[in-house]
Amino acid sequence: MGSLRRLFGPSQAEVWRRLAEETGSSFVDSGFWRGSKVVIRVKEWTLTLDTFTVSSGKHSATYTRLRAPYVNQDGFRFRIYRKSVFSGLGKLFGMQDIAAGYPEFDEPFIIQGNNPARVKQLLSHEPLRALIAAQPDFSVQVKDDEGWFGAEFPDGVDELYFVVPGVIKDVDRLKSLFKIFALILHLLCHLGSAYENDPEVQLK
Repeated sequence: MGSLRRLFGPSQAEVWRRLAEETGSSFVDSGFWRGSKVVIRVKEWTLTLDTFTVSSGKHSATYTRLRAPYVNQDGFRFRIYRKSVFSGLGKLFGMQDIAAGYPEFDEPFIIQGNNPARVKQLLSHEPLRALIAAQPDFSVQVKDDEGWFGAEFPDGVDELYFVVPGVIKDVDRLKSLFKIFALILHLLCHLGSAYENDPEVQLK
């Protein structure tokens, strides 16, 4: 075990347990098949960090994701991702490419949304842009519920959703992702797109 640790570094479980301890969040070990997750409360919202694997024939790929359900008051949706990550995603229906007005940010990122003015308001917050720019891989969006969440979510609840390839085992980077989510949700409240008294919903 010691030689494997020296070769591959600490395990995901080790790193995520440390993350939970340092952030006051909960580490949940669901076993080998379901993996582990970290659940943290930020004001009224529940953030869930976990991984999932997609298999295609003989190949499989594991992704790290962070999710937070919230009441989307006005249907505002956006997607921000690095051009090197999921570059083939294409344009979401009803969303258009947007220039936020900050060349150093617009160049490495693709920004889309169904309300360009509101996207620009969101990204006018310099600390948020700085946190996002510091991420080596980044893809965040608001996912329309469209009934996909079934009975787990009340009507009108959408999901702030981050996903990148691989397993993130950098505690500081994961803490930064928590900060990005907390800041986006806070800003969405100020923009009138999210309620601060969101229902307590925890993702499975």
